[in-house]
Amino acid sequence: MKILLLGYGKMGKTIEKIALERGHSIVGKIDLQNRSEMDNLGKEDVDVAIEFSSPESAYSNITYCLKKGWPIVCGTTGWLEHRAEIEQLCADQQGSFFYASNYSIGVNLFFRLNRHLAKLMNGQGYQASMTEIHHIHKLDAPSGTAITLAEGVAAENSAVQGWKLAPEDEGGFITIKAEREGEVPGTHIIRYESDVDTIEISHTAHNRAGFALGAVVSAEWLPGRQGVFGMDDLLKI
Repeated sequence: MKILLLGYGKMGKTIEKIALERGHSIVGKIDLQNRSEMDNLGKEDVDVAIEFSSPESAYSNITYCLKKGWPIVCGTTGWLEHRAEIEQLCADQQGSFFYASNYSIGVNLFFRLNRHLAKLMNGQGYQASMTEIHHIHKLDAPSGTAITLAEGVAAENSAVQGWKLAPEDEGGFITIKAEREGEVPGTHIIRYESDVDTIEISHTAHNRAGFALGAVVSAEWLPGRQGVFGMDDLLKI
């Protein structure tokens, strides 16, 4: 499979390593310095693009790929105010678009656990909060994973209307504390507190390999499909 990498930071390099190990070829490694090189690639030169760039670049990269007819897997967060436009463009172009806030299999199982716990906590009088910890290079806060978790809590727990980024703290919302430390790949902690006890669930990533493998597996799955997809479609959960 011919893969185009959009974004060639630490995640892009990890994706490249795993893709090559799985027998794929890399037809381009695009970042801000050489973005014009995409213009030299035709529709048949790319089987799928994998996008892990920055919030500022993601929207234009996704738009470019859909108009070019390339299936695209995106893991960049912080651009979702444009998601409705991208989904409409994908439909108009009869394209293929795969988005996940987190490509780790473990995190996606954690998403399901989070929703189940939120449902169990309905009406029990606990205050929900969250802490997410990432490396100092991460540009958006809270993380896309944290937002997905918060939306899952709000969907299942009638006491939670949405989320607020700390230090904002308002009743009816889950407060997210975003911390940036060293080279931490990603830690997410969901906490329910009452006067008598605290219940916590957490997920801690040990490295980027799990995220990168999930992105490559998604890229293997996407070509030949039409529409907008996510990890629930890939994992059938």
